[in-house]
Amino acid sequence: MVSPRPHFPFKTRHWFRRICLLLAVGTVFSHTRAFANPIEIPETLDDVLAFYCYDCHDDSISKGGLDLTSTPFDLGDKQHFSDWIHVFDRIKKGEMPPHDEEQPTTQEREDFLAELNAILLEADQKQVAEKGRVHGRRLTRIEYEHTLQDLLGIKIPLSNLLPADESGKDFETIADAQRLSHFHLSQYLEAADQALEEAMNRANRGEQQFYRKFNAKQLTAESRSVGQNYRGPQAINGRIYSWARAISFNGNMAATRVPASGWYRITVKNVQGVNPGPDGAVWATLKIGSGRSNEPIQFVADIIEAIDEPKDFVCDAWMQAGHLVEIQPAEGTNKLVRIDPEARKKDLHFYHGRNLEQEGYAAIAFDSLTLQRVYPAGTRNKIRNRLLPGIQFSGGKPVLQNPDREIKRLITRFAYQAFRRPVSSSQLTPYLELALARYDETNDLFEALREGYRAILCSPRFLTFVEPPGQLDDYAIASRLSYLFWSSLPDQTLMKKAAEGKLRNQQVLLNQANRLLAHPKSERFFVNFTDQWLQLNQIGFTSPDPRRFRQFDPVLQESMVRETRAFVRELFDKDLSVRNFVQSDFNFLNTRLKTHYQMDDATVKAGYGLQKIPSGENARSGLITQGSILKITADGSVTSPVIRGVWIGERILGRHIPPPPANVPAIEPDIRGAISIRDQLEKHRADKSCAACHLKIDPPGFALESYDPVGRWREFYGKANRSAKIDPSGITLDGQQFEDIREWKAHFAKQQEILARAFAGNLLAYSTGADVRFSDRPVIEDILKTTKKDDYGVLSLLQAVITSDSFLKK
Repeated sequence: MVSPRPHFPFKTRHWFRRICLLLAVGTVFSHTRAFANPIEIPETLDDVLAFYCYDCHDDSISKGGLDLTSTPFDLGDKQHFSDWIHVFDRIKKGEMPPHDEEQPTTQEREDFLAELNAILLEADQKQVAEKGRVHGRRLTRIEYEHTLQDLLGIKIPLSNLLPADESGKDFETIADAQRLSHFHLSQYLEAADQALEEAMNRANRGEQQFYRKFNAKQLTAESRSVGQNYRGPQAINGRIYSWARAISFNGNMAATRVPASGWYRITVKNVQGVNPGPDGAVWATLKIGSGRSNEPIQFVADIIEAIDEPKDFVCDAWMQAGHLVEIQPAEGTNKLVRIDPEARKKDLHFYHGRNLEQEGYAAIAFDSLTLQRVYPAGTRNKIRNRLLPGIQFSGGKPVLQNPDREIKRLITRFAYQAFRRPVSSSQLTPYLELALARYDETNDLFEALREGYRAILCSPRFLTFVEPPGQLDDYAIASRLSYLFWSSLPDQTLMKKAAEGKLRNQQVLLNQANRLLAHPKSERFFVNFTDQWLQLNQIGFTSPDPRRFRQFDPVLQESMVRETRAFVRELFDKDLSVRNFVQSDFNFLNTRLKTHYQMDDATVKAGYGLQKIPSGENARSGLITQGSILKITADGSVTSPVIRGVWIGERILGRHIPPPPANVPAIEPDIRGAISIRDQLEKHRADKSCAACHLKIDPPGFALESYDPVGRWREFYGKANRSAKIDPSGITLDGQQFEDIREWKAHFAKQQEILARAFAGNLLAYSTGADVRFSDRPVIEDILKTTKKDDYGVLSLLQAVITSDSFLKK
């Protein structure tokens, strides 16, 4: 128990404490000498810190690694500025001083926070005015790929040629986390070369044609010609049957190897499910790969839901030269075909002398498969209009009356599009000189343009966003808007509005945002933003233990991702409240998800993919209890309330969780389930240096313990009565008790302002390329005031963000 301190007037208490400190250390204490930097903390602030904070945060104790007596009040230094923001936030939230220590009066706290807030705000606003919010942002590799594709009129994968982007805290767009080295530049150059090669070849020579239709005889092998290692499908009465088997490369169809890399439309005729499961469907994957053991990586191009009723299945997929198509049933619960022991002795194939359908095995049956080369971004004429607009052709050759003039016109136009703003004569000269010199050497317009365009695509004006500090001009606003929604450069309409100087008009800006969001390219926003905000791009980083989670499969994983993306899109389309992050009255399910979630009462029709259904406010409603989130926040074998609690805190509730101290050992969950992880966490919570963070982390982490690593509901960590029982109860940071995830959700569904503040910050960071700064906080609060009347709808929040002062500044 802490003994009460004597109560004196504030100034008296301050000097009384100082005298005690002097006697304790035996030396003269001066706050001006305590700081390494001569910048002094204002005396009014120092008074409060000296009485309530220095006891625990001086150079001898430094709880939490924070020594306030040696932390300069140098707000021009990024780390020191961050330290004082940390002090401000801990005091504002009532986390400091600790509850078992003497507390400042309400007036003392308010005066301290008001003064420190004004000082921090002024300092940050000064830095933003001098340097801007965003420091040297470049295109991410996804943005680079989409920009090249849209600029050249092609669609080939390029991002895999580029180094992975650093994601900073959350988003790949954050400038402070980005790097641009010689290695990066060489990779960008290689990607530009491949893109230009594709575009120029098609503009010059046209498209390659390919069309083949394969029947049962071509896609399968006769029993007499294959041994037990045969991995392809079976032909039965002129139809193709791909059976569920426990073998790699099962369902390979060697005849489908393609002669050249490109996009192919794969059409599978009259697809049916053989021996469908209780959900009425046989689920399968359509994969693309080499089909060889020395190149085992395969890519899931799509998933197939086959039912009794025959249906055609169509998908477009990128295939490398020599790759083939594989179709195989892929449900983890399938009964798998194995080779009969007698057949094995004779080296016979797996279906020799058997009727697998009568034996109850699942299969995908179909009549034929067609491969056709397609060009999703457009034909040769579209590419010519992008690269050589206004050029006439005769006999396949460009006709030039004045080559120098035409080359200058084309280079100028291309630079304007690539740089996303008008280009001066001095900026244009080096690219023009390269192109003209190349034309003089070759007398070939394509070679001349390739040279000039290549140089433009390697320019910092293309690779980075050129934005001086202060208010963005209309061209910079156009780029910020288009890269938010399309991850690519502005189109002609947006550039026209920029040229007219209309994008600073709020209504014009909103109209353009709505137009971009309604375009099919906005799918990039829903993929890229959700991938980074919710970390969906990490769903494949871990693989569930196949012995413990046999029912988990690639179909289920892909369904989980689609469920979350469809859910987020619905929130934007209908401008639904942020409360849906934690509690909603609808779900998106297909039959595979329905089975996995054990939602037997849900009305989901087989063969119709994802369907929006009413959910009530059950334990599965809302974003955070979807399978994708629960898998991402587990490691494949066990769950951790710490990992899930940190994820919820930082991405949904907007609570920064610092990393644990270096001397704190990691918590290793008991995979047998004999010991509850809650019991193991008690020793962390008992440590004062850990308790403050665990008060934020543990409550949502404990609530989510009712879900296993693949998102299924559970009551025990292992088998019932043989392992520890799940205890999902807890107390929220604001003191609200809850018994399970339902009550935790119900509590935070009423805390919409918390959810909205966090989400607005995420949108602002992603769209501008800079984390939310201290000077952005008033902007965020204005956004909340604006959107409260709309129940904090996610679209309303997005619209408020793009019309905010922070969005419209560098």
